[in-house]
Amino acid sequence: MINSYYLLINNEKTGPYTQYELMDMDLDVNTLILSPLADDWQDMSELPEFAYYFENRGIYLPRKANLASFWWRLLAYIIDYIMIIIGAMILGVIYFTIKAFAGGTITAEDNAANEGIYNIIGIALMIIYHSVCEATTLRGGIGKVACKLSVVDVDGNRLTFGKAFSRNAGKLLSSLVLGIGFLRILWDDHNQAWHDSIAKTYVIRRS
Repeated sequence: MINSYYLLINNEKTGPYTQYELMDMDLDVNTLILSPLADDWQDMSELPEFAYYFENRGIYLPRKANLASFWWRLLAYIIDYIMIIIGAMILGVIYFTIKAFAGGTITAEDNAANEGIYNIIGIALMIIYHSVCEATTLRGGIGKVACKLSVVDVDGNRLTFGKAFSRNAGKLLSSLVLGIGFLRILWDDHNQAWHDSIAKTYVIRRS
């Protein structure tokens, strides 16, 4: 039977099962399956016919076909950047308004002296913003959500905050040497930037 699959559970071969019977079971990405089209056992995650099964459970397995391209990721970044700039401008207006009502003044010299601090705060906020968003069910910032992109781990799961933080902190490394760490997406087999490789994460585009 072309639709006969076998499972290896506790070192025991069970089956045969149809694809639909397997999709009614509570299986994970590492469940070993013998496909009717294969000669050896494979992780369930390696069989494309079960991609929909995992997506219904919030698991988006990174595959060659669904890896986000450099251009989709660039568009998502631009959207995020615009949103963050707008947010920063609003906060700036509020800050200067409060400062003015309090009778304080801010000179050009003050701005120059605090420029480094503002930059550090901005970078920290960017890292925290993306880390929090990637660790939630959004799996990415506003730009990624708009472009139907999700950041996942090697098993297609949502990132923990720790992994998301390490990924976004790693963007500092990717930005070195004219941003070559980001440009790596263009030629890497898994469309990974340096920070993706460091954190062992992938960016996929949902269908």
